[in-house]
Amino acid sequence: MKRTNLLKTVALAAALAATATAAQAHRGWLLPSATVLSGNEPWVTVDAAISNDVFYFEHNAMRLDNLVLFSPDGSPLKAENPSTGRYRSSFDLKLSQKGTYKIAMVADAMMASYKVGSETKRARGTAESLAKEIPAGATDVNVSQNISRNETFVTSGKPSSEVLKPTGRGLELVPVTHPNDLIAGEPAKFRFLLDGKPAAGINVTVIPGGIRYRDKLGEQKFVADANGEVNIKWATAGMYWLSAAPEREAGMQGMGGPDGPGAGASAPQGASPRPAGPVGTLAQPIRRASYTATLEVLPP
Repeated sequence: MKRTNLLKTVALAAALAATATAAQAHRGWLLPSATVLSGNEPWVTVDAAISNDVFYFEHNAMRLDNLVLFSPDGSPLKAENPSTGRYRSSFDLKLSQKGTYKIAMVADAMMASYKVGSETKRARGTAESLAKEIPAGATDVNVSQNISRNETFVTSGKPSSEVLKPTGRGLELVPVTHPNDLIAGEPAKFRFLLDGKPAAGINVTVIPGGIRYRDKLGEQKFVADANGEVNIKWATAGMYWLSAAPEREAGMQGMGGPDGPGAGASAPQGASPRPAGPVGTLAQPIRRASYTATLEVLPP
């Protein structure tokens, strides 16, 4: 084979491998039937799924176990008509109040692996339950805390901001530009917080819907500034999938992806990754956080 043909073959193989890798990336998302509504007490239907192509049902349904809903005044709500099928879950939400609602999947769990003699065991639960479950004589104890948020926002009438206040736990989006006031061709500013503090250096990826119908992913990548902020300019109107996670630090174990708990890892500020040790080190687990959102961008 001539050298030129060989180089072309290698380049083609690399391109196909990259395409396959991108196609195999499972992404979790919430998809509301509308994000801006008017009228008296409108309804919205939300689909929840995990797929390769965002907003296309072809992999698995997202379970509703971790679903939380908040009305404009911050009070919790209950989903109406919840159901889970093969490729998607869905539920309805009645917008009885005027303002902005938050729809979220929030996972906050601790996992541990440890040895009793030569046998490796695993456990999942809270810090308190793990401390009770892991025996005092256990060795090689490794504990991780995984916090993930997958959100979308819906507004009835005029947008409001009460429901957008951060909890101070995990990785969160605090919109400077309201998430239901996004316009194609206009810049939007988002601020990210990690445990209530600016998430400087956070990696943010934005992908427009319709991946299935175009050759390129069309993603945009950003790195948050010292205030945890990124500026995004939307090329076209439509639904967008946003994912954010801390850069994995040296020595940290990456775990999961943007569709599940813990796409990134972080340690307490100034602390080193906690080495394996006895159960007493449970107080400082490796912490991982990720954030995902579905946003609708409207035409100008």
